[in-house]
Amino acid sequence: MLESRWAWANPLGLPLGLQLYSVREFLPNDYAGTLQQVGAMGFKEVEAAGFFQHPAGNVKQAMDAAGLRCVSAHYSMTELLGHLEQIIDYAQGVGLETIVCSSPKMRDPSRAKGLSWNATMEAVPLDDWKWNAEQLNSVGAQVQQAGLKLGYHNHFVEFHRKEGGVRPYDVILHTTDPKLVTMEMDVGWVVVGGGSPEEYLTKYPSRFTMLHVKQFKLKGWKPGQEPVSTEMNQGSLDYKRIFAAAKKAHIRHIFVEQEAFPDMAAMQALKVDAQWLKQFRG
Repeated sequence: MLESRWAWANPLGLPLGLQLYSVREFLPNDYAGTLQQVGAMGFKEVEAAGFFQHPAGNVKQAMDAAGLRCVSAHYSMTELLGHLEQIIDYAQGVGLETIVCSSPKMRDPSRAKGLSWNATMEAVPLDDWKWNAEQLNSVGAQVQQAGLKLGYHNHFVEFHRKEGGVRPYDVILHTTDPKLVTMEMDVGWVVVGGGSPEEYLTKYPSRFTMLHVKQFKLKGWKPGQEPVSTEMNQGSLDYKRIFAAAKKAHIRHIFVEQEAFPDMAAMQALKVDAQWLKQFRG
């Protein structure tokens, strides 16, 4: 009974998950030890944002030892188009279920030369977003043939930037084949981008199978500013409404992700995040 209480996240009744980007500062120095700490907090599933050059077998062994299942991992479109065969082989070795595209690619990479990541994302034209969606379909077909799934994870730019009144996210959503590409909604970035998680989860319930949950302090915040990260029991996002909509979607995995830790130490903050999600009642 105690194991069940700690392992499952309310209110969606799913295993408690963590996006390992949250502990990116610790993993390079103590990979296995950091995973042990994550498992001790009650997390049961994780999503990777890099494997720090560890062989797939070593990653699987460390995950098993920590009582974790690594269900998915993030890769940029550049990585997927350049190294898909190796990524698939590695994913199979780790035991991943889903390979997730975490950022688009400029069709002409020279246009991004000298730009920061944020500036590059802002500069991607709508035609390139459509091209990225077409690449997702192609990659998704290859990933599916290997017995895996392909997902797409959003940031804020897909929602706040519009060209001719069209959001890049809608291009991705409507151009990708639902049979080949599933959607991983990052709730926090949807809100920061000016979108409504509830609207998309309600309107396209079958497209969303993975959820990132995070909190930002948005009081006094203005679009274009960097939002301030905080723990899940603080902040401005209304998760009662968001989870009510998520219950109507086909969510299979939920990951806590905290971008930064301005108020307390990272591991302490993640314990707060885990406890909040385990105890949440909508």
